[in-house]
Amino acid sequence: MTRPGIVLRVRLVSGDSMDVTYDDPEAASEAEAIDQLTLILASDSGVLRCRHGDRLLLLYARGVAAVEVAPRGAVL
Repeated sequence: MTRPGIVLRVRLVSGDSMDVTYDDPEAASEAEAIDQLTLILASDSGVLRCRHGDRLLLLYARGVAAVEVAPRGAVL
């Protein structure tokens, strides 16, 4: 059984925002996945691999201003 990804609302440095899905298959819980996400984005060369709808998206840490774990019902 696969666990569904975490939906994140990402605000970019430009002011735009988007909803993406992040999935860490190695994380045992949502909290562990969020911790891993934080470590990736906190690093200088961090790149987050996520999905926006059916598209693969590489999100570079230096372009992210804020990340919010979105409540249910985010539009992808």
